[in-house]
Amino acid sequence: MRLAASLARRVARLADRRQRSTSQSRSGRHYAGDFVGTPPISYEPVTDNLADPGEVVWTWVPYEEDHRRGKDRPVLVIGRRRGLLLALQLTSKDHDHDAADEARRGRYWVDVGAGEWDRQRRPSEARVDRVLQLDPARVRRIGAVLPRHVFDRVAEQVRQHT
Repeated sequence: MRLAASLARRVARLADRRQRSTSQSRSGRHYAGDFVGTPPISYEPVTDNLADPGEVVWTWVPYEEDHRRGKDRPVLVIGRRRGLLLALQLTSKDHDHDAADEARRGRYWVDVGAGEWDRQRRPSEARVDRVLQLDPARVRRIGAVLPRHVFDRVAEQVRQHT
């Protein structure tokens, strides 16, 4: 009986430890912070299973107001720095109707169109004033390559708003 109880406590402790470690890695504690300044931007998509600049990938993105929380979403990789990916969050929410309000809050969005990163093929927008620094190991999947002319239009806006 004692052996069973002892074993049950060990299993519970291990499960608790595993749960805490998962929430810590998902919580953003390991997030390097937003990039400050104008980022190095490049277009280098490669057909492989690694995230490259010019590709839309899925990963966990921390909320701006609390890096410990966030959600899984598509991002556009725009460059690399010190082993991290530099990326812009994408959304299917249309910010054209509230662009003035968003700009007052320092948020700027650029249309990137629809792509394979969204199952419903909804038009997306990239937020160009906030550059994320993401661990490439946390990329869940590669969604698509953004056409060069669209990438260049986004890069121009990033340079203007960072």
